[in-house]
Amino acid sequence: MLAFIIKRLANAVFVMLSVTFLAFVIFTAVGDPVDQMLNEQATQAQRDDLRERLGLDDPFLVQYAKFVGRAAQGDFGISFRNQQDVLAMIGERFPATFELVLVATLISLVVGVPMGVITAIRRQTWYAEAMQFTSIIGVSLPSFVVGIGLILVFSVWLGWFPAFGRGETVDLGWWSTGLLTPSGRMSIILPALSLSLFQITLVMRLVRAEMLEVLRSDFIKFARSRGIPARSIHFRHALRNCLMPVVTMTAMQIGGLIAFALVTETVFQWPGMGLLFIQAVTFVDVPIMAAYLCIVALIFVALNAIVDMTYAVIDPRLKGADA
Repeated sequence: MLAFIIKRLANAVFVMLSVTFLAFVIFTAVGDPVDQMLNEQATQAQRDDLRERLGLDDPFLVQYAKFVGRAAQGDFGISFRNQQDVLAMIGERFPATFELVLVATLISLVVGVPMGVITAIRRQTWYAEAMQFTSIIGVSLPSFVVGIGLILVFSVWLGWFPAFGRGETVDLGWWSTGLLTPSGRMSIILPALSLSLFQITLVMRLVRAEMLEVLRSDFIKFARSRGIPARSIHFRHALRNCLMPVVTMTAMQIGGLIAFALVTETVFQWPGMGLLFIQAVTFVDVPIMAAYLCIVALIFVALNAIVDMTYAVIDPRLKGADA
């Protein structure tokens, strides 16, 4: 077991180094931050001085080595644009992104699981077919189109929810939350719905496939022959055997939701990490872009490692197969 964990951790370190290297290669090619930080009247001496202070005159590998060394200590440097600590800026925006992802995940489970069950046990009915057709549309539409459509209908036409912003927030130590205020709860509904739509489709289809497989199993046939009510068979026996893959997939998708929340945050002007990243791209703020990508990659890697090790504990055969 120890060798398995060490191998997974070594793989995680290799992935993180690869991500940081690729990020640095890409971000150094998007533009010169000095051009964004100084006006056109700046002299060449001022440009050279700023470049030296930012460490941009060092060779690429030296810049990369310095970045990795600082990042390993939790230091991602200073924002080129705001002249503030990058980790502090991301930490300030992280609660907004985390709450958005959390609410979107809950919505996907609350809506997706019942839809998956219905489309499995009532698959010949018109409403089950309608749900599957709707899911195809939902998974095909880009998230920014969904967001704009939600704003148009529920904010502009009906006026039920705010079109942008996070609403009023409450500080709980270093954590800021909008879930404790009425305006904060109203503000999170539309962006969470927009972000959860693709996740709802995944959960629904996974539950449906697992339910159909379980319903064909021998123990379900035996339960039916004993005269157990269909409701009990569907929800006490079949559904319980379907939840493990759903929980695993949901945990794996959390990293994806955090990564792809930037489109939703941009559409709804949600003050999270994704909006900060988009603003950093606009101003070629390389430290923020690199830090954001590293943090998102770390979340992906950590979730993958946790799931792998959890499976290894549950099913010891995986350790032997991996060796």
